[in-house]
Amino acid sequence: MSPTLERDLVVLGAGPAGAAVALGLRRLGHAVTVVGVPRAFDAIEGVSQRVVAGLRGVGIEAALAAIEAPSPRHATWAGSTTELNSERLVDRAAFDRLLWQELQDHGIECLAARVLRWWPADDGHTLQIQRSDAVQPQTLRTRFVAEARGRLAPHAAAGVTRGPETVALLWRGQSAPGGESGSAVQSLAEGWAWCARLPGGAVALQLTVDPSAVRLPPRSGLGAFIRERLARVDAAVPFLAIPAAEVHALARTSGAVLAAEVSGANWVRVGDAAMAADPLSGNGIFQSLSSALQAPMVIHTLLNHPADAPHARRFHHERVHGLFQRFARIGRDFYAQEQAWADEPFWAMRRGWPDALPAHGGESEVSPRIEQRPVVDRDRIRLAEVVLTADQPLGIWHVDGVEMAPLWRAARTAPGREVEAIAPLVGGSMERAQAALRWMRAQAWL
Repeated sequence: MSPTLERDLVVLGAGPAGAAVALGLRRLGHAVTVVGVPRAFDAIEGVSQRVVAGLRGVGIEAALAAIEAPSPRHATWAGSTTELNSERLVDRAAFDRLLWQELQDHGIECLAARVLRWWPADDGHTLQIQRSDAVQPQTLRTRFVAEARGRLAPHAAAGVTRGPETVALLWRGQSAPGGESGSAVQSLAEGWAWCARLPGGAVALQLTVDPSAVRLPPRSGLGAFIRERLARVDAAVPFLAIPAAEVHALARTSGAVLAAEVSGANWVRVGDAAMAADPLSGNGIFQSLSSALQAPMVIHTLLNHPADAPHARRFHHERVHGLFQRFARIGRDFYAQEQAWADEPFWAMRRGWPDALPAHGGESEVSPRIEQRPVVDRDRIRLAEVVLTADQPLGIWHVDGVEMAPLWRAARTAPGREVEAIAPLVGGSMERAQAALRWMRAQAWL
């Protein structure tokens, strides 16, 4: 057995979520070790411009070279075909290789290894890892772990909420380089199809189905199954017409999953390991980043501000669970737009899940109120007064750097003299007080 490694803080997984957490912790002054292995499959994905902006926002730059320029996206959905949108295609294997190197360029230690066993304890964690460059397993001890290994990260048996069972059937082929790049999506009775082609000649076909409603073949027949089904899909025909040799075909779960517990005293779950909604319409990386953005401040608080640890854990839980519900409801509404297959099992199960509540806003129409809630204050989580509304159930703390709870309280206690009451709270500026008053009235707070 190799000598035991001792590390302060370990991130498991080197995808976008794990990288975002590692880079954020590095900026906060922490020594970080990332443990990961290359993806088990080579896929083409589509991302939006906001995903690129999100990656850049967390400090990822070099890996963006693997993301192609925007290309046409043809969508056949809800009775119409549109060619107005575009998306940026990315070869995930190339992206992940660049991201792995970029983390090291930022001074983050990266261990190419799989986790074989994991023994959590109150004073830290012991992991048995198998490094890619070693014959024997190695022991790794750390005081804190961030779990970022995606939706397949191990969960406690009773600790998961799952949406309708969903499987993405993937076919990857390689044609001659050159030609136009682009993608297409189309609904069909048993699910939906997405097809793409990169400038280098890589072709991707994806068929998303409910395994309870479709009899799937053994893996050896999966490629033929995908191509046969998509031969009847108009959007897929141009991609099937491209002579391409099969690289691989596989099936992977893509259903919604939410962990009941997303943090402890010395661990957190982030990205798809915490929550993964249906990645419909290229939202997978965006969702993963969304649930990982606050994690560095949460971890920093757990490590360095124990008095605020309960607030940090509450903050992480509320954000992750809130994001999951919002993304799940957005997916529900998107599925509900397609009426052509409304009675088919795939669509019937998804147009009513997870509930009937609106995608945005709270569960009921409530008047604004002030509560103490956890907020991000620079590099840590702490309690502060926020204004809760139906549209913002987690609360509004600042607007343009101004705390809103004191302003709203002052305005409510001085009817007819709101500007005079607010002005001392904004440095005595009558102009800023008037602007704040207009904003609160526009939100129907007054």
